[in-house]
Amino acid sequence: MTTIRQRRVGKGTEAAEDQPSEETNVKPDGKIPPDPPGGKLWNILSITVGGIVAISLGLLTSVYVATLHENDLWFSNIKEVEREISFRTECGLYYSYYKQMIQAASIQQGLHGLVYDNKTESVRTINILERMNVYQEVFLSILYRILPIQQYLEPVYFYIYTLFGLQAVYVIALYVTSWLLSGTWLSGLLAACWYITNRVDTTRVEFTIPLRENWALPFFAVQIAAITYLLRTHLQPAQERLTLMAVFIATFLFSLTWQFNQFMMLIQALALFILDCLDMLPTAKVTWLYIIQISGLLLVCVLQFFNSMILGSLLISFNVSVLIARTIQKNLKKGGLLNRLGKLILHVLLVLCLTLLINKFIKKILNLESDEHIFKFLKAKFGFGATRDFDANLYLCEEAFGLLPLNTFSRLSSTLLFYVYGFVLFLLTVAAAIVAFRNLSGSNQVQFKEKMEEYTVTLRPDAAYSLVHTVLFGCLALSTMRMKYLWTSHMCVFASFGLCSTEVWKLILKCLHLYTSQRTRVIKYSIPIITLLYISFKFWPGIMDELSELREFYDPDTVELMNWIKSNTPSTAVFAGSMQLLAGVKLCTGRTLTNHPHYEDKNLRERTKQIYQIYAKRSPGDVYGILRSFGTDYVILEDSICYERRHSRGCRLRDLLDVANGHIMDGLGENEPDLKPSVYPRFCEEIKKNLPSYTMHFTRVFQNKTFHVYKLAKHK
Repeated sequence: MTTIRQRRVGKGTEAAEDQPSEETNVKPDGKIPPDPPGGKLWNILSITVGGIVAISLGLLTSVYVATLHENDLWFSNIKEVEREISFRTECGLYYSYYKQMIQAASIQQGLHGLVYDNKTESVRTINILERMNVYQEVFLSILYRILPIQQYLEPVYFYIYTLFGLQAVYVIALYVTSWLLSGTWLSGLLAACWYITNRVDTTRVEFTIPLRENWALPFFAVQIAAITYLLRTHLQPAQERLTLMAVFIATFLFSLTWQFNQFMMLIQALALFILDCLDMLPTAKVTWLYIIQISGLLLVCVLQFFNSMILGSLLISFNVSVLIARTIQKNLKKGGLLNRLGKLILHVLLVLCLTLLINKFIKKILNLESDEHIFKFLKAKFGFGATRDFDANLYLCEEAFGLLPLNTFSRLSSTLLFYVYGFVLFLLTVAAAIVAFRNLSGSNQVQFKEKMEEYTVTLRPDAAYSLVHTVLFGCLALSTMRMKYLWTSHMCVFASFGLCSTEVWKLILKCLHLYTSQRTRVIKYSIPIITLLYISFKFWPGIMDELSELREFYDPDTVELMNWIKSNTPSTAVFAGSMQLLAGVKLCTGRTLTNHPHYEDKNLRERTKQIYQIYAKRSPGDVYGILRSFGTDYVILEDSICYERRHSRGCRLRDLLDVANGHIMDGLGENEPDLKPSVYPRFCEEIKKNLPSYTMHFTRVFQNKTFHVYKLAKHK
């Protein structure tokens, strides 16, 4: 079991001020008057200083997480096998393809090995580029081979430094988004500082380096920054085209690097749909964003050899449905309040029905079942009936897929982030409700507008998008802890924007009858600066202590297992075991696997359930027959799974298998009435007794405190 132990000795200026509103600083012909010469110079100086601060903070973040990774593992001092074991579970699987490409005789041979892979799933040849999002590993391996850096930089460092470098891109994108929203780079500085001081809840890159989200989220942040700029008013046509290109490139890279891209962009599409229905975004720009999402996803589909899971995604069905519904209901945004509400309800129902029909049709044509486990999981999670489905329960019992723990909010509150976020969220939600009502009612009476503007802030399109984006991704994070990183990073942006926003402080001061432009300006800068000083004084000593704490990687049992496999088994041997462990076996030894952690394939899920019968109550003959049907030569049993105590009764792997097999669970507690006792003992426990019924099929060839390896007999 992998652990971390204590290391032993011996080994000033602001950017362009807030964007002009649609009613101010605009000539009657619609053109914005030019800035005075002094103002233009000031803007250039401000942008330069803000840009330098952004790049500096991004680079510092990269160095920070890289140092934490080195200090936690003593990565520069441990052996190669230990470095590879530190890439846990699916991280090790993804990195193994980078290693495979590096070690291939040529780039062409390496690509051929990925397209016709027969080592990831025994007795099957699969296309890795179709099944998994590993183009980033392919690109990096090719880059490493062609650049003259082999003598100076090991492949593993080239890989991890690239991921840490992407953290700089991530922080810069968050900084720029906040800057664009507020009009001051002080907001970006505050967003970056919050991201760093809340690192536990904003990123996990330092200990899960190859995870797909660590590749994808920086590009998602860039896409959000580009959308924020696109939604500004008074953009020139050339600026708009360049921004659309930036959105497309970021969307494409995000989609290419993460298998869950379609679900994240579906939430984004829902945000656009809501705002478009409420007339809070320009329809033409929203249409372009729908088209970009579809085209980016389809391009990824082509690169992934027409992956059917992409074609059957809800995102494509939803976006196509919205575009079709728009052509059917052309007068959606005309009429009074009740008229428009009626049209909106019909529009929503039409889009929903079309989405379900199109998606059902595509899945029927393609015979698509790759993502059915996700919908089974969601159905069970939100209480639409209990399930005995093994795959759904496997997700339900993992903490990462549970509700967001309450202690998350106490950590976020310690940096003042959550308090500020809640405050800004409340104010802008009220403002959005008033603006939405005004838009739907179609009221353009001057007296009414003047009364509204006296007490409310007119919500700009970019701020409206940021509001709905953070609400929807907040709901996702609250329901599924693993997705909190999509919310908390944007929380930093949203809170810093609100704290540095002229509109927010103007609204508050007007409500208190204290508004003056000078007072607003003073508060807009003083409150963020005070917040930055508080964060610095409170958390700087802790960051320094964290950077000075030295540990080292320590997992002797797994190291011993991997070394034994490399030294004592044929290179063609096939290994069965848990998904998590087998990913490490492939990376460290290159042996063939029966199953692995990339779970987005129905055949693999069924295969994994069968392999896991080694932890169920099954006869030795049954288990032997199952393992041999997948060409297994060796099976690895783990005491940490066989005698699991990490999960409570009902969520242990052996309990999930018992219920799926119709058997009662071990231990004290209730069982469903139709479950029956098994006639066989638990295989992983009974095999250790060396009874004849087991030894005729299995011979123990390796054992330590954690693992037991058995070789399967080859009966005729």
